[in-house]
Amino acid sequence: MSAQFRGASRVATLGGLRAHYVEWGDPAAPPVLLLHGLRSYARTWDVLAQDLARDHRVLALDFRGRGASGWDPERRYFTPHYVTDVEEWAERLGIGRFSLVGHSMGGTVGYVYAARHPDQVHRLVVEDIGPGSSTGGPGLERIRRELTSTPDSFPDAAAVERFWRRLRPGISEQALASRLRHTVREEPDGSWAWRHDMHGIAHARLSGDPAGGIDLWACVEQLRCPTLVLRGESSDFLPEATCREMAARQPLLRWDTIAGAGHYTHDDNPADFGVAVRAFLRETG
Repeated sequence: MSAQFRGASRVATLGGLRAHYVEWGDPAAPPVLLLHGLRSYARTWDVLAQDLARDHRVLALDFRGRGASGWDPERRYFTPHYVTDVEEWAERLGIGRFSLVGHSMGGTVGYVYAARHPDQVHRLVVEDIGPGSSTGGPGLERIRRELTSTPDSFPDAAAVERFWRRLRPGISEQALASRLRHTVREEPDGSWAWRHDMHGIAHARLSGDPAGGIDLWACVEQLRCPTLVLRGESSDFLPEATCREMAARQPLLRWDTIAGAGHYTHDDNPADFGVAVRAFLRETG
């Protein structure tokens, strides 16, 4: 596989912190930025990115506190800070207009960014999150339970694998291998530690408003770009009723359901997810 499809690691400074991102494709091609979810990382997008890189410049960020990016000593793991990071990232990249794809937390960032920068965002894809998803419902309660029961470290790699299988019983072997490779590291004593600032992320998520007081319904109504929302068929995080209301309030927004998928739609059914995203980004008008 050529370098442009494997993805190249890059480093920048965003918000005063080390920021790692991965780049695929031709630098002269239309750009698309990929924004991951709460406990994910840039390389969670490998399958989609390699596909889109055939005719896009694809860039995926490790948000602060995740992957190879720096941890925030002040634990500022909230939407306004992520949005500011993406604003600075886009400026440093020197791209004036681009598409955004965001999963869960990254989808929230996408709504806010696109609403604030209608001149920059060409198209927006949001995976399995909408207004209200992070403030109530079974998906929120599940995430809270998972964050409060997350261990500080693991005695061995098998324990890490059991952890992810417990959280996501239907996880594919490919997605599991990616999480083992990019969320933890082996320590000299043979134990395994988080690459993510799990303490800081959990503290922020459990003690404050993850949206930082931002009204996502207002952001949806303010969108000025074509927007596609993709929910997983068995999602506990994004109800169909929310999708219908978003489409009713915002004529530029449409939604669809990805069969055989839950909240991690791009992991659970990467083929159908990729077809939907690719077709939408290639639409004209």
